[in-house]
Amino acid sequence: MRRKEREITGFETMTAILERCDCCRLGLVDDGYSYIVPLNFGLSVDSGALTLYFHCAGEGKKLDLIRQNSVVTFEADSLHELVRGENACAFSFRYASVMGRGTVRIAATVEEKTAGLTALMAHYAPDFVPVFSEKQLRAVTVLVLEVSEWSCKANL
Repeated sequence: MRRKEREITGFETMTAILERCDCCRLGLVDDGYSYIVPLNFGLSVDSGALTLYFHCAGEGKKLDLIRQNSVVTFEADSLHELVRGENACAFSFRYASVMGRGTVRIAATVEEKTAGLTALMAHYAPDFVPVFSEKQLRAVTVLVLEVSEWSCKANL
C-alpha cells in the first residue's frame, strides 16, 4: 500500500468499516478481462476468518464465470465526503474502503443458504428476524466467499 498512513490494520476496525458498506463489488475473470458486479452482501466472522455472502438467481453470467474460475476479488467502500479546497489540487475526498480476494462457491446445503441469507438480512435490517420458506430457499442461489486476504484503507 503506497499511502501507509491511510492503512487500517486492526481486524475489528476493518470489519466495522466493511459493515458500514452497502454494496460489495465482486471481481471475476471473463475471457482475460475483468468482470465486476455490484452486489448486496452479508458477512460473518468466525475465529478471525471473514466470510462474505451474496445472493443471486440460479443462472447467469456471474455463475458461469464462477464455475470457470472460483478465485475472485472484492471491493467495498463507504463514508464518502468531498473536502473542498481553495484550488482544484487542494480538493480531497474522505472514504473508507476494503478490498481483498478469496474463493467463492455456491452454498451446498439448506443450512448454509439459510446462514448466508440471514447474514445478508442482518447486514441491511439488523432488527428484522428473517424466516425463509423451503420454496424461497430453492429459488435462490447463495454464494459463499471465503476471504483469504484483505486490506483496508481510509482517509477520514
